[in-house]
Amino acid sequence: MAEDLNVILKNTSESMSKAINHLESNLMKIRAGKANPSMLDGIMVEYYGNPTPISQVANISALDARTITLQPWEKNMIQPIEKAIMMSNLGINPQNDGSVIRLFLPPLTEERRKQLVKNCGTEGEHAKVSIRNIRRDAIENIKKLQKDGLSEDICKNAEKEVQDITDKYTSTVEKLLAAKEKEIMVV
Repeated sequence: MAEDLNVILKNTSESMSKAINHLESNLMKIRAGKANPSMLDGIMVEYYGNPTPISQVANISALDARTITLQPWEKNMIQPIEKAIMMSNLGINPQNDGSVIRLFLPPLTEERRKQLVKNCGTEGEHAKVSIRNIRRDAIENIKKLQKDGLSEDICKNAEKEVQDITDKYTSTVEKLLAAKEKEIMVV
């Protein structure tokens, strides 16, 4: 029984850690005014009939704080890459000189910064909901163990430990959101 309890606690912590990793990757994609090649993660390009991540068909680099360059490995990929960037809802128009695609990031307006902070808040709320759902499942599993004969004291301690894990990951979400908001709002 105690072994089952340890498995529940371990799985809870791992699942919450995955929720944090997912939040971090989503926050990375939200543009904060600085050019970052990772903001193109998740954009898929049609490559010989297969959707392929843009990073697998072109070399992506940040020239400076406002410019990203993409150099396709095959010349015929310029049009599909350009099309994928326009369809991606990044709000950036690619500039194509025939061999290299340049993305010039416009300075963010105050209104756009506030919208980006709001988007970050939404992502953070999704992460918190995931963490709460993981907590709920863990507590349900602990209650099942209690019905199967595990002592009430041990179960109460385990539930407290699950809550402590939940609090730790929730505060991590808050810290990530505060850092991203600061990054976005700095002019």
